[in-house]
Amino acid sequence: MEKYGQISITVGTLGVVIILIGLFPGLIGLEASPGVGVLQVLVILLGFSVLFAAAYWFVKRVFYPAQPSTLAQEIGVRLTLTGLLAAAAAGLADVLGFGSHTSATAPRPLLGHLQAWGFVGGVMLASLGVVLYALMGPQPPDDDDSPSERA
Repeated sequence: MEKYGQISITVGTLGVVIILIGLFPGLIGLEASPGVGVLQVLVILLGFSVLFAAAYWFVKRVFYPAQPSTLAQEIGVRLTLTGLLAAAAAGLADVLGFGSHTSATAPRPLLGHLQAWGFVGGVMLASLGVVLYALMGPQPPDDDDSPSERA
């Protein structure tokens, strides 16, 4: 059990490092262009995906080992995937053709204010899915039905 927890915490830390590299590319010596570009959005999405996968693995292996997932936990997984998809759609809106900085109006795609709010909202929705998964696990078996306590 401890090994799974340690591995998932290490992978989660890697996800946080990837997120920080996407947010602040100057940390590793890359020249940052003005604004937030497409590659930065993709790296941030990759980091959040790694972080959420590590969080699910941690909760499943440490909190609920060898127990089947409940319906609420399955909903939490789907909520996280929906949040990541919403964040990807908002962050890559210009590239996908429905953003405000399309190739006709701007020289390169940028992350606008409304897109940033959509990106953050998608990540928050994904985080809510992880919390739902952690809180709605299977209940531990009750020991109230033992014969020695009835007598």
